[in-house]
Amino acid sequence: MSAKVKTVLITGCSAGGIGGALAEAFHESGYHVFATARTPSKIAKSLATAPKVTVLKLDVLSSDSIREAVENVKSQTGGKLDVLVNNSGGGLILPALDTSIEEGKKLFDLNFWAPIAVTQAFAPLLIDAKGCLVNNSSITGKIPMLYNSMYGASKAALINASETLRLELARFDVRTITLISGGVKTNFFENNQATRLPDGSRYEDEKEFIYGLSDGRLQANAVNSKDYAHKVVREVEKGTTGKLWVGSGAGGAQYAVRLLPQWMIDRLMEGHMRSAAPK
Repeated sequence: MSAKVKTVLITGCSAGGIGGALAEAFHESGYHVFATARTPSKIAKSLATAPKVTVLKLDVLSSDSIREAVENVKSQTGGKLDVLVNNSGGGLILPALDTSIEEGKKLFDLNFWAPIAVTQAFAPLLIDAKGCLVNNSSITGKIPMLYNSMYGASKAALINASETLRLELARFDVRTITLISGGVKTNFFENNQATRLPDGSRYEDEKEFIYGLSDGRLQANAVNSKDYAHKVVREVEKGTTGKLWVGSGAGGAQYAVRLLPQWMIDRLMEGHMRSAAPK
C-alpha cells in the first residue's frame, strides 16, 4: 500500500447504517478504507468491491477478532492507521425499572467496553501515524430521554471516556473527536430487538408510546446518512478535536445543554418525542 494513501478503519459498516455511509465518504475522500462488520456479507456490495477498500470481519465483542483485525491492518499498512472510527453500537428503549441488569450489561459491553477495547488494540497504529480517533456517541448521552436510560448511560460513559482519551492521547499527537450524534436516517431501529414490556409493567399505560419510539419514527425528519458522513470526514480532514455535535437536532441540543435550565430541556424533549408518537 502506498505510504501516501491515508487509511481508516470503521467498525459496524453494514449497509444502511452510519458506518457504511462513513466508509463511502472516507473512500470518496481518497482513503484506503478497512470496512469491518461482524457479518461481512452485510456490507454493501458496491463498497466491498470498490478499489482501496478492504473488508474485514470484526466482532467488537471478541478480543480474538479484534486482535486478528489489528494484525491484518498492520500487515497492509506497515503498522500505521490514520483514522479509527468506533461506530458499532446498539440501542434499547425500555423503562429502567423494566430493564434487566443482564440486558443493561450487554448494552454497555457493546456501546462502551467494545470501543475502549478496539481503541486499546489499535492505539499503537494510531500513535505511529499521529492519527485521529473518532468515537460515535449520541445526544442521548448528554440529554436524558424517556425510556432510554440504559442507552443514554452507555453513551454518556463513552463521551466521558472519549474526552479523557482526548487529553491522554494528545501527548502522542493523536487527535480525538467525540461525535455527539443527533438524528440520522439509517436502519438502526430495524436492527434492534423490538421493545416488549414485561408482564405487570408499571408502564402498561405508556405501552403504545414506548413501542412507537422503537420503530424509527423519530428519524422521519433526520439528516440523511450521506450528508452526516461527509460532515464528519470534513471535520477529520480539517483537524478538529473534541466534541462534535452533528446530525439533526444536534445544534439545538448543544444550545439547550449550554443555556437552558433542565426543566425546560426535559419539557422540550418529551414534547418532541410525544409529537412523533402514534395518535
